[in-house]
Amino acid sequence: MTQSGRSRGAITATGGETSGVPGGSLYHSTPASLPGAFVALACLAFGRPALASDAFSTDWARSPKSQARLVAAGGRLAGFEIELAPEAITYWRNPGDSGVPPTFDFAGSVNVAKVEPVFPAPKRIKEADGGEAFGYEGGVVVPMRVEPVDGGKPVTLALHASYAVCEKLCLPAEARLKLTLPQVAGSPHADRIEAALSAAPTPVQPDEFGALAAAGSDGWRLCPKSDDEAARDLFVEPPPGWWVTAAPAPEGEGKCFRLALREKPKDAAFPVNLRLTLTGGARPVETTVAAPKPH
Repeated sequence: MTQSGRSRGAITATGGETSGVPGGSLYHSTPASLPGAFVALACLAFGRPALASDAFSTDWARSPKSQARLVAAGGRLAGFEIELAPEAITYWRNPGDSGVPPTFDFAGSVNVAKVEPVFPAPKRIKEADGGEAFGYEGGVVVPMRVEPVDGGKPVTLALHASYAVCEKLCLPAEARLKLTLPQVAGSPHADRIEAALSAAPTPVQPDEFGALAAAGSDGWRLCPKSDDEAARDLFVEPPPGWWVTAAPAPEGEGKCFRLALREKPKDAAFPVNLRLTLTGGARPVETTVAAPKPH
């Protein structure tokens, strides 16, 4: 397995970036405009009726090869649900060798101080051109933890989501959705949102994640801290301008990974913070490590 963690200069807004709006302290990135032709095609997506909304969900917003909606588990927990056409994929916060991560803009929301998207762990998906994508097949629910400005008042989420859907061709998709989160129990979507939360990597301290050390002049070796025999996979997210790849270490080095430094900004200094996600085993975990200068 190989893995590309290259930061692409053209991708300037991801699900983890924020921008301020009135009424709260944090909203997630403003997506780029989509070509008008694709917006016009949205009404033709899927070619089948969308399910009607209920008090805990919006109507589906249709795009070619996908549809998306907001669903609620309660007054402070929601989810952005994408349903994909057969054989289509969409992307994680780091899309891999190609693709575009989703972006979320909550401008226009009411009584919202902060929204935290929680991405389920991705899978590695082989693409026709020989590259690898990091993302989801079939569909995904991205849970959204919501912090209200006033805990005694209801929250209304206004979401403009932009994401990519790839099959033989890659198409941009967008959804403009608004939902007041019911402050009562009984959501038919709660189990699905909770399951997506359970599938997200658990943050751990670097020493709980594993041991990272320089290995040669162009990279590092990471040995995860795990006693089970399950197959693991490693995803690396370096800062913008850096490109780091990961692959299983050669036989004889145990269940370790080799991280190779492919590119870095000309004047960048070490240590460099690498966000690492480990999947497989009992549960997915993630951490951020300060990688020293290779030697």
